[in-house]
Amino acid sequence: MGDKRQEYTVTFLPTGRTSRVQAGTELLQAARKAGLHVNASCGGAGVCGKCRVVVEQGTVLGGKSEKISAAFYEQGYRQACSAQICEDVSVRIPEESSRRKGGLGTMVPKRHQARRHIFDIEELKQEGGWSPSVEKVCIELTTPAGHDNRADAGRLLQGLSGQYNRKCELKSLVFLRKLGKALRQDSFQATATLEVPVNLAARYRLLDIQPGYQCHRNFGLAFDIGTTTVYGVLIDLETGKFLAEASCYNPQMSYGEDVISRIIHAEKPKGLDVMQNLVTEAMNQLITEMLAKAQPETQAETQTKAALSNRLSGRMLDRLDQPPVARDEINSVSIAGNTTMTHLLLHLDPSSIRRAPYVPTSTFFPSFRAREINLDLSDTCASLVYPAISSYVGGDIVAGVMASGMYSSKQLTLFIDVGTNAEIVIGNRDWLACAACSAGPAFEGGGITHGIRAVEGAISDFSLNPETLEPMNITEGGKAPIGICGSGLLIIVATLFEHGVLNQSGKFNPLDHPRIREGRSGQEYVLAWQDECAADHDIVINEVDIENFIRAKGAIFAGITTVLQQVGLQVSDLERIILAGGFGSYIDLDSAMSVGLLPEVDPEKILYLGNGSLTGSWMCELSNHIRRDVVEVVRKMTSFELSEVPGFKDQYMASMFLPHTDLGLFPGIAQRVKKNKKE
Repeated sequence: MGDKRQEYTVTFLPTGRTSRVQAGTELLQAARKAGLHVNASCGGAGVCGKCRVVVEQGTVLGGKSEKISAAFYEQGYRQACSAQICEDVSVRIPEESSRRKGGLGTMVPKRHQARRHIFDIEELKQEGGWSPSVEKVCIELTTPAGHDNRADAGRLLQGLSGQYNRKCELKSLVFLRKLGKALRQDSFQATATLEVPVNLAARYRLLDIQPGYQCHRNFGLAFDIGTTTVYGVLIDLETGKFLAEASCYNPQMSYGEDVISRIIHAEKPKGLDVMQNLVTEAMNQLITEMLAKAQPETQAETQTKAALSNRLSGRMLDRLDQPPVARDEINSVSIAGNTTMTHLLLHLDPSSIRRAPYVPTSTFFPSFRAREINLDLSDTCASLVYPAISSYVGGDIVAGVMASGMYSSKQLTLFIDVGTNAEIVIGNRDWLACAACSAGPAFEGGGITHGIRAVEGAISDFSLNPETLEPMNITEGGKAPIGICGSGLLIIVATLFEHGVLNQSGKFNPLDHPRIREGRSGQEYVLAWQDECAADHDIVINEVDIENFIRAKGAIFAGITTVLQQVGLQVSDLERIILAGGFGSYIDLDSAMSVGLLPEVDPEKILYLGNGSLTGSWMCELSNHIRRDVVEVVRKMTSFELSEVPGFKDQYMASMFLPHTDLGLFPGIAQRVKKNKKE
């Protein structure tokens, strides 16, 4: 090996980006330094085999793996997490190892729109729930005189109390430094920005003061900090309209696709700094993107708002052609994420989350200024993070419960959020119970030989000719296949099972077919031959993949039945099922019931929510009533640690078949299985 003090240049293709690193640095670290993503599902532990790269010029030390065949090793393939740099090299990141365009969006897909659960802003207004977390009020104060020489702050506080019945507190030096100039610029006519208290008995907090009348310029942000993706929306807090939205992959993925890998990295020296900086940089990138997208309103809309906001003086704004939204006009940010993502964002030590008895630093979080977590917003911008329930049922699930409306409904509801993790909530307005299911990363492509996220080229739908057993693959974006995403995996397994290619144990039946062959991980079915793919190999699904899938779906079904048992109910008692999350919104119901991922119920009972975490954050921005309800919801929710619940292990083992050992729970599927056996 070369001198450790020697530095070398790594050039990454096809981007052309370079990274200057010391000898002995792994290629994976060099890629991170260059701001490039290499698919390292295990966080660089060397076990997933998905961080394959091709060394095109120069040599590296190591990088050999049982995941890379001898033929591919000779072609320059190396495992990036173990290949060490010893000279200048050029490295190509294959398409299946990189982060491609695409991914699951925030909306429910078109094929599920008829079953979409919709949050209605107009209904919120009619029910009196419209109350943005930050409000702007126009104030007219008497000017100081010899007989009235009250301090500016006292004059403002008394004016707000008299004109709006707002009891306010002033705790900001930034505010005081702006106050005198802002009041005098327009003859003591000004606009005050107030943070509405969650506790009705508390005082409003003064955030900002502007000269003149600016009530119509009040904007907020809502964020979902997902393990895989970060989503944001820019909202007009006066109308509730979306002005812009944006998303990006969570850059923490380069340190592992699961929360445990990221916690482990956060425990390293300066690791927590790295994790927080990555996610806040992503949020700042999205804020910049959304501000660029946001367009000013039409003149008619501005006139209407100006007339409403200036009812005190009866005058119209001098300028009706309003400019685009500025950073300092964003007054509030609401954020939801799972417990680990929240800890990393707030720079809280997450280490105890992964160790028994699995205790987070906190489940409730104080409000704070956006600048405190390095968001590029004004000093006065207020921020609030959704509270969590436990280490593995986080604020994203609480936000989803609020968005679903189940917390205020009479209907007995099962809420399931299936993404990188899987969480379930059962209950109604009287009670709520929840649990997290350790389903593993199969639905996000982890643990699947050719599994990937729902990017361009991912097989997301599938059908089989019943006579020839030849496949038809449908990919995201209509591109040549490069792998299998979660929704595709579900449909593939269900289809192969229903057509008798797989048995109840998930093993291939003895069929003489050219696509069924012995592979490196047992029997496998060839979905696409190499000459049909954008990858450099056949795309297959094998018995190990199917076993990992069954583990994931089995954990979720066992979680559902276990929590139902704990509250003395059965599947037949459920009146409604709401599916949320990145993968949850794309679940094909027929396939999900065929494999035993979901209980066999009337499909009319099932609704799709979409991104419940983002919707909940958006609702939080528009309704302070929601913020108050959240506290009560969290306090009344009972959380079950499934590993400690008697009977969960038995439920899990019973679910490790297609669809289940007890076919009586799946009468419709039982009929299909019986028919296949006869044929």
